[in-house]
Amino acid sequence: MKLAVLFSGGKDSFLAYLKAKEKNEVACLISIVSKNEESYMFHTPNIHLVDLNAQALEVPIIKVKTTGEKEKELADLKKAIKSAIKKYRIEGIVSGAIASTYQASRLQKICNDLDIWCFNPLWQRDQVSILNEIISKKIKVIIAGVFAYPLDETFLGKELDNDMIAKLIKLSEEYKINPAGEGGEIETLVLDSPLHKKRLEIKRAEKEYKNHAGIYKIIDAELARK
Repeated sequence: MKLAVLFSGGKDSFLAYLKAKEKNEVACLISIVSKNEESYMFHTPNIHLVDLNAQALEVPIIKVKTTGEKEKELADLKKAIKSAIKKYRIEGIVSGAIASTYQASRLQKICNDLDIWCFNPLWQRDQVSILNEIISKKIKVIIAGVFAYPLDETFLGKELDNDMIAKLIKLSEEYKINPAGEGGEIETLVLDSPLHKKRLEIKRAEKEYKNHAGIYKIIDAELARK
């Protein structure tokens, strides 16, 4: 089956991409670039780097901009999916949704309207198992945003390795945060994987942090040999 993956460059959308490729053809990626940093539907930190990830994976990408207004942004998502159906003849959409009923239900409705399959391979999975799978599949991920106490600026830009997973598990037990950030506590960025033909190399970045929220803003990045 020919599929399109909703892709942000973060760990969940990338892991969903891997799952989709196991038994299907991924014809393209779809990225929604939202002007609203607090979008209900879409990942925003470093979304401008999706082009580099698409190039590194050698997969076509469809990008659509949205103002990010709640519910109205869904019309822009539907527009992007229609474009993928027309250009690549996709038969289904893949998302990295884990627990957000808001996101999953709205995507399902769009797919129903367009008569295509909606595939959420990470849905309701244990979040720690997802983190461990990322390590086992040798996916290099950094933390690109934090949005909950006690996560602070020291987490920004750090790699998601075994030590970081152990730290997030401990914090989830003590402070009841979602260890994989499914509650919006953490945003991530994939820099490399076995499927990347080239890796993303960060040339310049800065931390922006205030009131228990911050992003690792990547100002300059390029593709480099592995």
